[in-house]
Amino acid sequence: MDHAIFPGKVGLQQRVFPEYRQVFFDSLAGACQGGLSVFAGQPLPQESVKTASQLQVARYVHARNYNFFPIDSSLYQCWQAGILSWLEDWRPDVLIVEANPRYPSTRLAIRWMHARGHPVVGWGLGAPPIGFGRSPGLTLLGRLLITWRQWERITLLRSLDGLIAYSQRGAEQYCQLGLQFDNITVAPNAVAPRPTQSVPPVRLPAFKGPATVLYVGRLQQRKRIDHLLRACADLPLPLQPRLWIVGDGPARAELESLAGEIYPETEFLGARHGSELIPIFNAADLFVLPGTGGLAVQQAMAHALPVIVAEGDGTQDDLVRPGNGYLVPPHDLLALTAALKAALSDPNKLRRMGAESYRIVCEEVNTEAMVTAFIKAISVARVSSPH
Repeated sequence: MDHAIFPGKVGLQQRVFPEYRQVFFDSLAGACQGGLSVFAGQPLPQESVKTASQLQVARYVHARNYNFFPIDSSLYQCWQAGILSWLEDWRPDVLIVEANPRYPSTRLAIRWMHARGHPVVGWGLGAPPIGFGRSPGLTLLGRLLITWRQWERITLLRSLDGLIAYSQRGAEQYCQLGLQFDNITVAPNAVAPRPTQSVPPVRLPAFKGPATVLYVGRLQQRKRIDHLLRACADLPLPLQPRLWIVGDGPARAELESLAGEIYPETEFLGARHGSELIPIFNAADLFVLPGTGGLAVQQAMAHALPVIVAEGDGTQDDLVRPGNGYLVPPHDLLALTAALKAALSDPNKLRRMGAESYRIVCEEVNTEAMVTAFIKAISVARVSSPH
């Protein structure tokens, strides 16, 4: 189903503009008759986020981000200078913002829009429980900080005219806060458009030699690629696959050393992007994401790959189902090994799971469906908002 059209101008605020959002932002701009302007700044160096510098259809305005406290701290805040100047210049009919209370400048933007009778829609992961860093016990200060952060969250969310959640789990978390919205929309997180081929890539019913297991993403500790190496090494010898690791990052040298010790059948292919990834996806038999984060899952599914994914923020729930893959608990080496063994033991079943992956991204989870959900959310907010 083709997405609808929004008849006005839309503004979209993000803390940073990752490269993988280019396709979505330009697609969303094409569905906004008045155009789309994206306001975003630069990430911190330690985040290792590959950013984009331009858009083809949408307008990109650079924000100046001022970051206070470490980004993994409970006290982290980001002030985006120039947000009101951007709004004065663009004058959107609807504004979409990150539903994150840690960006106090966003509150200025919300007040600016409401003062002019225009709605604001939040876009976020959901509302998971708030913790206090990694402290095993809570002091009085820690409890006060959690109370403050909870108040900040609910205050920000109640100031919005609608919400877009990355996943069904995220939408349920917003509802559990008691928010009374006519408009909580689920827009499953996608980075790839609907495949243009009517049938998935063809793979032989049986593996031609060892199966090929693929990982694509940053090489950093939280991705738990070390677990993937150990899980492959723990498989029975007839099931041990070729392992392709695509990506770069601070943990590469350490992982290459570990692979040399415990799983030499690993090949590190380096960073690949765009069309460079197509033959790699098509040559693989199974995609594995053993740690947190990573939107390459949907890309892999667009190439008819079954997937094994560690459970995380809920975005995986809408992508990975028993019919197309395995969700495993994070940091659970035994569960990851068991899933690999089950997947690689039955090539015919694995091919059927790959076909189901392809169906899901064709019909349900793609950037076109994401645009449709966004247009629905902002259209409803514009009609129902009291502002």
